Amino acid sequence: MRGETSLSSDKETRAKYAPLLKSKGKDALRVAMDLYTFVTLLDANRPLERALTDPSRPAEDKWRVIDTILADKADPLTVDILHDLTDHQWSRVVHIANAAEDMSVDATAYYADALGITNQVAGELAEIHSALLGMPLVLFRLSDEYSDSKARADLLRALLDGQHMHPVTEQMALNATIDLRGRRFPDTIVWLVDRFSEHMDQIMVTVTTAVSMNDQQVNRLQEVYGRKLGKPVHINSVVDPSVLGGMKVQYGSVSTDGTVATQLKHLKRRMAVAG
Repeated sequence: MRGETSLSSDKETRAKYAPLLKSKGKDALRVAMDLYTFVTLLDANRPLERALTDPSRPAEDKWRVIDTILADKADPLTVDILHDLTDHQWSRVVHIANAAEDMSVDATAYYADALGITNQVAGELAEIHSALLGMPLVLFRLSDEYSDSKARADLLRALLDGQHMHPVTEQMALNATIDLRGRRFPDTIVWLVDRFSEHMDQIMVTVTTAVSMNDQQVNRLQEVYGRKLGKPVHINSVVDPSVLGGMKVQYGSVSTDGTVATQLKHLKRRMAVAG
C-alpha cells in the first residue's frame, strides 16, 4: 500500500499531465513506451531510485541524471513528466516507479482514445483474465518471478496466438509478465482493466456465455449491474461454447461462475467423494 505522500504526489502529476497527454493523440503511445522503459530501468536499479527520490538532492541534479540517461532519445513530454516526478516527495523510493507506471498507462489510454479502441482494449484485457482463471498452472508460470522473463513472454505469446487482439492489448499483457513488478500476472491485468474503466468513467463487466446474448439481455445486465455497482457499466460479451450454458460474470477481482460446465465439474467432484 502506498503512503499518503506518494498517493498525493502521484495524483498531482497525473492531474497535471492529463490534458497534455490527451492533446498528444496518437503520439501519446511514444510517451507511454518511453515511460514504461524507464519503469523497467528503475525496477532493476534501486540506487537510481534512491538518487531520484532523495529529498536532500537538488532538483537540477536529479534532472541532469534523467537527461543523461535519456540522452534526447525520449519524447520531450516524457522528460518533463519524469522531471516533475522527481520534484515530488515519496513515502518509499520504489513509489516513483509506480507513479511512472501510472503515467505510462494513462498515456496508453489516451492513445487508445485517439484510435477509438479504448473499450476494445479494456474488453480484451478482461477476456485474457477470464480465459486464464481456470488455468492455475499457466497463471503460476506467468507470475513466477524466479523464471526467465523471456520464457514467460513466449508462453503468453503462444496463448494469445490466433486471438486477433489489438497490438496495444498484447503489449500491455506482455509487459505485465515481462516485468512482474512484485505482482501476480492476473492481478496486474485486473488493475489495467480497472484503470481503463476508470479512464472511461465506467466499470467493465465481462460476461461469458455459450451463445451470443441479444441486445435486450445486454441492456438488462447493464441495468442490473449499473444499479449494483453505482456506476455506468460496459458489458464485455464473450462467447465460449465450452461453458455449455449459464454465464460467468467478472468485474475487477470479483468472479461469479454459474456456467453449466462448472456446475457439472463440481457435481463430478461430489460424486467422486461420495463414491
